[in-house]
Amino acid sequence: MVVESSHESNRLPDSSILIRVRLRITGKVQGVYYRQNLKSIAKRNNICGWVRNISDGSVEAVLEGSKLSIENIVSWSSNGPDGANVSSVTVTREPYEGDFSSFEITYD
Repeated sequence: MVVESSHESNRLPDSSILIRVRLRITGKVQGVYYRQNLKSIAKRNNICGWVRNISDGSVEAVLEGSKLSIENIVSWSSNGPDGANVSSVTVTREPYEGDFSSFEITYD
């Protein structure tokens, strides 16, 4: 867990900081409704982006939204839904672009 601290009185709370991350989740994460559950959780947390299966058996997702909400999803991703057995979650920070207006499962 990363803990950030600041003594600045005008610092915005984490819930108003918008970020973008790319997740790569490995393990038994296909065939267990991982993508559908991630989409549901993303929508509940006002996260936009996409999630897809990768041919090597992993799942990849791009998430944009508040830092706090994305941290919640990253935390959930380490366990996933019932039936999943997550080996690792790689989180790559990317520049926030505001590209998305919803969260979708993609099939490309």
